[in-house]
Amino acid sequence: MPPRKDTDASASVSCFYGAELRFHREAAGLTLEQLVEGSYRGISFLSQIERGERRMPEDLARHVDKVLRTDGFFERRCEDAAKARQAGHPLYFVEVPELENRAETLEEWGPFSIPGLLQTEPYMRGQMRYSVPLTPLRTVDERVRARIARAELWNREDRPTYWGILRESVIRKTPLPAAVMADQLEHILDVIRFSRSVLQVVPETAPWHPLMHGMVKVMTFSDAPPLVWTETDFDGRIVDYPATVKEYRRRYDLLRAVALPPEASLDLIEEVARTYKDDAQQGD
Repeated sequence: MPPRKDTDASASVSCFYGAELRFHREAAGLTLEQLVEGSYRGISFLSQIERGERRMPEDLARHVDKVLRTDGFFERRCEDAAKARQAGHPLYFVEVPELENRAETLEEWGPFSIPGLLQTEPYMRGQMRYSVPLTPLRTVDERVRARIARAELWNREDRPTYWGILRESVIRKTPLPAAVMADQLEHILDVIRFSRSVLQVVPETAPWHPLMHGMVKVMTFSDAPPLVWTETDFDGRIVDYPATVKEYRRRYDLLRAVALPPEASLDLIEEVARTYKDDAQQGD
């Protein structure tokens, strides 16, 4: 068995938190299985927290403090660790960028908007202006910077394999200016072709299909079980229960079958981009 790779506690607050958790667990002579027993969480989840890869939820922090007799230390510090990772994202989203960076594959379904990893800055700002118009400008700036930082993964040689699916209405029905949408769609084409990724479009002629009611991001990893991320206007959650993840995976595969083939999808996006560009030129 290869030697265990210890977490670098100096790398981040989350890594420091995880290293402290491992130190106290091992000092108590407990295995991961023994520490997690009696909680509602799994061994792999606890292991990811120790490696600084997942956020400690309050219920597990209370359980850990009780078992390790750490006088509320982990419950007091779990919110601090989460805030340190926030970096311009809503608190409920803080784990997702790190998970995206660690993933071997990313597969996401965008039924209502273009996924964040594919967005241009003008699209991001426009989306926030229409969807959350009362957001302070400073918060908008922070979230735009955070979303742009997420997209840096496209520049990595070891980037995740990406497969996206969009609803056709996402690219056709928008209040944003034609020039913004033309640039946005051309950006998508550039990213998908440069990264040799796959993107499909569910046509408007398919009004009923799997996963109609919300976005889904399926993430697989080389050293951990797959996860699903789902999100609403006010919240989001990571799904790690194997049976539920499997069902999301099955429905995502069925959605692929409803969508246009990849090349036809890119041709459609190219056609719509040309239309937006023509409209923008006529408006000048």
